[in-house]
Amino acid sequence: MSKSLLIIGLVWPEPTSSAAGWRMLQIIDLFLHNGYAITFASAASKSEHSFPLNSKGIIEKEILLNDSSFDEYIKELNPDLVLFDRFMVEEQFSWRVAQSCPNAIRILDTEDLHFVRNARQEAYKKGLAKHEIIFNNDLAKRELASIYRSDLSLIISEYEMKLLDEQFRIDPKILEYLPFQVTKRNKPTPAYSERKNFMFIGNFLHEPNWKTVQVLKELWPQVRKRLPQAEIHIYGAYPSEKVFQLHNAQQGFIIKGRAENAIETMEHYRVLLAPIPFGAGQKGKFIDALFAGTPSVTTEVGAEGMMNNIQWPGFIAGNNEELITQAILFHEDKKQWKIAREKSDEALKSLFDENWGTDLIDKIKSIQTDLQHHRSMNIVGEILWTNQFLATKYMSQWIEAKNKKAHT
Repeated sequence: MSKSLLIIGLVWPEPTSSAAGWRMLQIIDLFLHNGYAITFASAASKSEHSFPLNSKGIIEKEILLNDSSFDEYIKELNPDLVLFDRFMVEEQFSWRVAQSCPNAIRILDTEDLHFVRNARQEAYKKGLAKHEIIFNNDLAKRELASIYRSDLSLIISEYEMKLLDEQFRIDPKILEYLPFQVTKRNKPTPAYSERKNFMFIGNFLHEPNWKTVQVLKELWPQVRKRLPQAEIHIYGAYPSEKVFQLHNAQQGFIIKGRAENAIETMEHYRVLLAPIPFGAGQKGKFIDALFAGTPSVTTEVGAEGMMNNIQWPGFIAGNNEELITQAILFHEDKKQWKIAREKSDEALKSLFDENWGTDLIDKIKSIQTDLQHHRSMNIVGEILWTNQFLATKYMSQWIEAKNKKAHT
């Protein structure tokens, strides 16, 4: 029996630009491996860095926002599954899917919980302590509504699973924990003597990465004072002019821009220095660091949800002084550096799961056996699908009508 999946992407996947890009390819490969024919659709424009999905036998489709042409398209496609790439896409398209293909299972890939990241960002701006962060904000209501409307939502970190369970009481039957897929390292990594300097990497369209670079700029003089010859190299896709303005060769603060291969780039450095002040989900840079055998020094937020209680291959700092001291230690102390690299090896082995994704496929099969029962058990979702709660549907229809009127 043929199986079909439609993925509606917020953007076209760019695995060399962000962790979100290569996570999407991991999900795609999982469904391909399980015999699904896949179509990837997006209303976004492609870039030169967009992955050629047709090389994997995937059909690519450009679609329009707020346009009923999508209704006819999906009715003809009639997929078994539809996966929404982030809650904003679910808001735009789920009602159209439900209307045209009511028997298609609707899956939300949250990427990370945006409302958690947003709440932490606001708390950081206001100088609030961790216990003062309030997660139940307006963005939370939108994202949680998206989770409830979906038949299943993919959650990337154990912290977020726990938050949804304990604070928001989301039924685990509509959640599926799916972290980054970690494979085995296929080659040895460069030795301590073959490396030098510090580095950071992160897509600059992602606000936590930009803020981290600003923090690094503030902290770097203290590192440089103790290590006058040291440099820190900053990598990341889509650097703007404000990023390049931070470049200062005399201070050893070097903006490098895009890295075509993050792991190979990281192998040249002794330390990944990542004082991440806010964020959510898992961070791909730390998975890359494991493969590169590069010790990382970060914050509690940076490390959250990454290693599942495995000893961190580097250091999790509680304050800036610890961050600086430990970063210098791993850069200068060969013995401590080698211990951290060995922890990277242990972490890779521990995180490797040859059955990654099988629970998701099994859960989908289970839902398919009685989709109506599965939906009936999600009473909040049922309520949200009644007319009085479909504001996004009516807003979209209003925009479409307005656009048509403007062209007549």
